[in-house]
Amino acid sequence: MKQRVYVGMSGGVDSSVSAALLLEQGYDVTGVYMKNWSRDLPGMQCPWAEDLADAKRVAVQLGIDFKVFDFEKEYRDKVVDYMLDEYRAGRTPNPDIMCNQEVKFRLFVDTALADGADLIATGHYARVRYSTQASLLTAKDKNKDQTYFLYRVTSGALAKTLFPLGDFTKPEVRDMAKKRNLWTAHKKESMGVCFVGNVGMREFLSEYITTHPGDIIEKESGKKLGRHDGAIFYTLGQRHGLNVGGGLPYYVVGKDMDKNEVYVSRNIHDEAMWRTEVPLSNIHWIGAAPANGEKVQARLRHRGALLAATLDGDILHLVSGERAVAPGQSAVLYRGEECLGGGIVVSASESSLSLS
Repeated sequence: MKQRVYVGMSGGVDSSVSAALLLEQGYDVTGVYMKNWSRDLPGMQCPWAEDLADAKRVAVQLGIDFKVFDFEKEYRDKVVDYMLDEYRAGRTPNPDIMCNQEVKFRLFVDTALADGADLIATGHYARVRYSTQASLLTAKDKNKDQTYFLYRVTSGALAKTLFPLGDFTKPEVRDMAKKRNLWTAHKKESMGVCFVGNVGMREFLSEYITTHPGDIIEKESGKKLGRHDGAIFYTLGQRHGLNVGGGLPYYVVGKDMDKNEVYVSRNIHDEAMWRTEVPLSNIHWIGAAPANGEKVQARLRHRGALLAATLDGDILHLVSGERAVAPGQSAVLYRGEECLGGGIVVSASESSLSLS
C-alpha cells in the first residue's frame, strides 16, 4: 500500500517540485496550503490568495488531492506575537525559526497525521538521516541550506518528514520545474517576512508597534548626533540608516529601550561589537547534546560562516571573536554535516526567555 504524504505547498517552485518528485517516487500525494496570514498592509497586498491559486494550479497539473489548513490564529499567537514581543524588548528574533518550530513541524505534522497522512513533506533544502533517531543534515546546495531555520524541530517530527530537495541544487530544481512545465517554474522567490510577502520588517513592525523618535548618541562622548524614528528598528552592528555625521561610518553598539536611545560608535573594535563568549537560552537539541568542551561549529546567522566553537553548559565559546552577535538571534551548532540544535543568544544581563 502506498504511503500517504501531505506536502506543504506554498505556491512556490520548491514545494511544487517536491510534490512532483514524491508523486513520481510512488507516494500517494496530497497538497496542503497552510493559510497562515491574510492581512494586507498599507500599500502592500498580502499574496496569500495568489499563492493559494498557484498551489492549486500545480496540484491540478499533477492530478493530486488538495487541501487548505487554516492556521492563521495559531500563526498570529505563536509566531507574530512572539516576534513583536521580542522587538519591543530590544532583541532581534527570527520568525522563520519560530514558524518552523510551532507551525510547519508541530501543527502541520499533527494535523496531517490526524487527517490520515503517514508523512509530511516540505520544500526545504535539508536532509534527514533516518536511524534509531532521526537527525537533521545539511543540504547538498550549501548556499540554499535551510538547517539554520530548522534547528528547533524535534527528532520525532523529522522522523515523519521528507525533504525531497535535499540532494539537489536550486538551479537543478528550477530545471526540473521547467522540464515538467509546472505553473510555478518561473515564479520568483518571496524575500519578505515569513508568510507575509515582500514587505520589509520595518514596514511590518510599524503596523503593530507604536514607536517614538529618540536620540542617537555617540557612546564615547555622550554627544547627541541625531534622531531615530524608533529604537526597535536598530540592531547591533547596523551601519546603514543612521544618517549621522560624515567621515568614518558609525555602527550601532547598543540601545536602551526604556530611554528609547540608540548608541553608536566609529570604533569597529568596540567591545560591544565582538563576542567570544555567547550565553544561550532555550537550548534545543535534536538528538543528544554535544559533550561539554566538544569541538563543534556554530552559525550565528543564516548563510553566516561556520565558526569553530565549544559549548560549556549554556555558554558558547567561539575560538575567534564574532562581530555583531545580537540578543534574540539564534546560534546553531553543527558536527560536520549534522545540525545538532542550538539556542537563543542573550546578553549577560538578560534572564532566560520562554519559547517552549
